[in-house]
Amino acid sequence: MNEAQTEFEYIDPALREAGWGTVEGSRIFKQYPITNKEKPGVRNYSQLRADYVLIFKNRNLGLIEAKKRDAYYTSGLGQAKDYAERLNIRYSYATNGLKIYGVDMEEGTEGDVSKFPSPQELWDMTFPPPKEEYKVEISDWKERIFSVPFEDRSGTWQPRYYQNNAITKVLEAIAEKKSRILLTLATGTGKTAISFRIAWKLFHAKWNLKRDGQRSPRILFLADRNILADQAFNSFNAFDSIDENIKVRIEPSEIRKKGRIPKNGSIFFTIFRTFMSGPNDSPYFGEYEKDFFDFIIIDECHRGGANDESSWRAIMEYFRPAVQLGLTATPRRDVNGDTYKYFGEPVYTYSLKQGINDGFLTPFKVKQISTTIDEYEFTDDDDVEGEIETDRKYTEADFNRIIEIKAREEYRVKLFMERINQKQKTLVFCATQIHAAAIRDLINQYADSKNPNYCHRVTADDHKVGEKHLRDFQDNEKSIPTILTTSKKLSTGVDAPEIRNIVLLRPVKSMVEFKQIVGRGTRLFDGKEYFTLFDFVKAHEHFKDPEWDGEPLEPEPYEKREKGKAICNTCGQPKPCGCVKEPDALCEVCNNDPCVCDEPPKKIIKVTLSDNKVRELDSMVKTSFWSPNGTPISAEQFVKQLFGDLPTLFKNEDELRKIWSLPSTRRKLLEELSEKGYTHDQLEDLRKLVHGEDSDLYDVLKYIAYEKKLVSRSIRANRAKIHLNDYNPKQQEFLNFVLDQYVKDGVEELDDSKISPLLILKYRAIADAKRELGDITSIRDSFIGFQKRLYEGEAS
Repeated sequence: MNEAQTEFEYIDPALREAGWGTVEGSRIFKQYPITNKEKPGVRNYSQLRADYVLIFKNRNLGLIEAKKRDAYYTSGLGQAKDYAERLNIRYSYATNGLKIYGVDMEEGTEGDVSKFPSPQELWDMTFPPPKEEYKVEISDWKERIFSVPFEDRSGTWQPRYYQNNAITKVLEAIAEKKSRILLTLATGTGKTAISFRIAWKLFHAKWNLKRDGQRSPRILFLADRNILADQAFNSFNAFDSIDENIKVRIEPSEIRKKGRIPKNGSIFFTIFRTFMSGPNDSPYFGEYEKDFFDFIIIDECHRGGANDESSWRAIMEYFRPAVQLGLTATPRRDVNGDTYKYFGEPVYTYSLKQGINDGFLTPFKVKQISTTIDEYEFTDDDDVEGEIETDRKYTEADFNRIIEIKAREEYRVKLFMERINQKQKTLVFCATQIHAAAIRDLINQYADSKNPNYCHRVTADDHKVGEKHLRDFQDNEKSIPTILTTSKKLSTGVDAPEIRNIVLLRPVKSMVEFKQIVGRGTRLFDGKEYFTLFDFVKAHEHFKDPEWDGEPLEPEPYEKREKGKAICNTCGQPKPCGCVKEPDALCEVCNNDPCVCDEPPKKIIKVTLSDNKVRELDSMVKTSFWSPNGTPISAEQFVKQLFGDLPTLFKNEDELRKIWSLPSTRRKLLEELSEKGYTHDQLEDLRKLVHGEDSDLYDVLKYIAYEKKLVSRSIRANRAKIHLNDYNPKQQEFLNFVLDQYVKDGVEELDDSKISPLLILKYRAIADAKRELGDITSIRDSFIGFQKRLYEGEAS
């Protein structure tokens, strides 16, 4: 009896007998998805599903891992514990249908049980009836809030397991009367969607600060940029089906026009700047009472909403009575320690590493690029405009702030433009807004595209024009602009799933900002197996930090400078502020720290390299790949892992040749490689690493597995042509054409799905091809049959 039969004949009846699926409010979710079943491609990635999740009153209460009847009944115990821990479920069970083994994950007790508990029994086991009166109120509110189902107009929406965990933890904290709540979720994991689901349940449960159940709450969604507030406003559009006046966008221009602040509504959206419109950008709250809002969601809260040095903090202090939920993508570090001090420990954390290994975020490759002009010392053959220090070595932190070398920037632009697919969307991070403009101009000069809007700059100085370029860039239906340059503005909040490349042309000292930048590329998109980080500034050194995606750290104390003249040029607040994550960042106006803007700004030094130096510019590129432990691994490690995995896919060289000689088995092998983490993009990089760009992937695999010499596709094709005598002249003509396409474009041209496109390319129409070559079956037989000769060529 297999597992499915065991479930049908033993486990399903036992659950029905216990009331699951028959008692009102109870249901069984079979094959509950944990990892993303539609996203293979991560090394050792496996699609995890819990056999049964038991749900009562919209809460996941129990988990069952089933094995076939003849297996030992606790065979699935390890899986049951793992899945229960991931899904935040207290009670898990392992069974073979004949015996049941239960575990209380909270108490750490386990043992045999005679039967599955009923829905009410499992509810009471998970949430024992409270004895104290105030706990009764908390229990009642928990049940009231969770009794509200998720909004699901499509009838198909199901939260990812970590989203369900996050929503549950926040709602429990609200019911338990906690006033400051923090969620730490990796960029791209759906913080806005989670916020909407929380708001939906609170609204329909009629929870409010008075907890009287008489009215729905007034909720404020606070963002730091208009485009993020607009995105959230649109994400909450399900509320429009209730009443189109529920949602309110608070905008200063509308307030000035109408002469009053909007109060009629339930869900309000705005940016921090709206409440900083008093004299000299002081806090101003109009006619809003301190307790007007019941619940406030602060998006990207680490950017200043909870920073003691920031006046944004005044907003949170003014609305202190409200329950405040902070959303951040960053574990605690020295630069955002105040966020954790204000909100407390996160009620739930889901990291970048978890998201990638679960298949909900896109992995990445890092291309470390070093050049012969990463540092500069003056020599007499260079022309200089400005006052240069002749005995100083200028480093990355100085370039494009203190010193500018156009030939250097031009060389770096040419380097990454040669290496990216220029049709793929790309973000380029530059040192300053002026640098971003210069890089934009160079990209447009070297781009293959002749579209004048191919690359644009989006910075604070670009205002509404920049916002329009960003919206167009984020639109998956639009291919222009393809590249955006920026300084700091786009390091957070850019929801553009199509991004395939991120280029760093400025130092990133802050771990927080580095993770935010990496997060720009992690969103899933069809056909996107990886994104690539082009690192010119040694930012990859952050990966050596064992905590780069680990547990939160205690904030490291640093000596705060005198407030005086040290003012952030981005947010206008005393440094170090919550806006600039690098406490020692130079002022963008005067290139000094502390800022001395009351003195004449220093003119940037401009260097024109001698012709000889320009000709001698050189570079070195190293590629690394994502590993399941959460850090990139070197190309050498990647090759070693592939060497270790290949014997599980074929026994010897002869078996590999037989597999590769048939399109169907070759395709299956490529799928198996992809499932193990060796995707098409990675294998293409591998081909370059071993200098096999002109070789068949078959020869690359042989080279790694058996140390065989690489053979070029042209040599292999010429050998095969000698053995085409079994075919008539017209067939030979077609097969020679196929071989030419193979030499030009690679083994993909030999897949049987390519037969029709190749026939049309050669004969213009299938009917014409059939007149020349015979029926499709015989064409297909010759197309597949000759491939054996192609891969037997070197053995004959």
